[in-house]
Amino acid sequence: MQASGQLGEFLRSRRSRLSPGEAGVVTYGGRRRVPGLRREELALLAGVSASYYARLEQGLATNASPEVLDALSRALRLDDAERRHLSGLAAGGRRPVTRRPPPERVDPTVRQLVAALGDVPVLVLGRRLDVLAWNVAGHALFAGHLEPAAVDRPDRRPNMARLIFLDAHTRDLYVDWPAKARAVVATLRATSGQHPADPLLAALVGELAVRSPEFAAAWADHRVKAGGHAGYEMRHPVVGVLAVTQQTLRTEDDQVLVVATTAPGSPSQAAMTLLVHTAVTGRAADRQPLPASG
Repeated sequence: MQASGQLGEFLRSRRSRLSPGEAGVVTYGGRRRVPGLRREELALLAGVSASYYARLEQGLATNASPEVLDALSRALRLDDAERRHLSGLAAGGRRPVTRRPPPERVDPTVRQLVAALGDVPVLVLGRRLDVLAWNVAGHALFAGHLEPAAVDRPDRRPNMARLIFLDAHTRDLYVDWPAKARAVVATLRATSGQHPADPLLAALVGELAVRSPEFAAAWADHRVKAGGHAGYEMRHPVVGVLAVTQQTLRTEDDQVLVVATTAPGSPSQAAMTLLVHTAVTGRAADRQPLPASG
């Protein structure tokens, strides 16, 4: 997952999805051998030489200037998230490969925020989508079948991408599983542009590509996502179907808080209240000491 290779793959994928008509390129009939724009057509639109653009796609040029990247972004009609991804990939080709990074840790102030949200389900995700922390409600909503203490073991932490693609329980949680799967892959894609030399991220992507053909197909699409919020219909085994809005908030440590909310006064809010109450009382019962034997 070298940055130069990713840069070329990303450019090819965006070029192939843009038709000559959309780009304002005049064609004169005849059969085109490639979907979307040809290399030389994109180079002309961006104002760079065809040979230089070809070197970019082949991973042979790692010195693209901000002006060139901006011109390519305009020609390819990239959105803001895709522009940032392109810039990150271009910069990543000039960075040295990093050693195995240390385990991610959650800042105490972030833990305070998670605890303060109380009955609102919250997860803290690392940059590779490892679950670094959750409150009782977050654990109950997203991964009630896992041990609550799993997040406290860096070598055993759940990973949201693995759960979505490889865990049957998590897959069944989402009524529209393909939409959630695409969002997870797009998030990993954006991260790969920011940290192209991360060996643990490369290992995760390789594992998922081998074990899940659906992940491999989605990864090849090069879709990127920049956070925000999304609505999902979740099919929970304890309380049934509920509509949830998942909002993502980024911390200073490049971690993400996922906060799940429901519409006030809705059946989904009632189901969420019941789920959280069940989880809290269950935890309390687990902490009760056994009665002394007579």
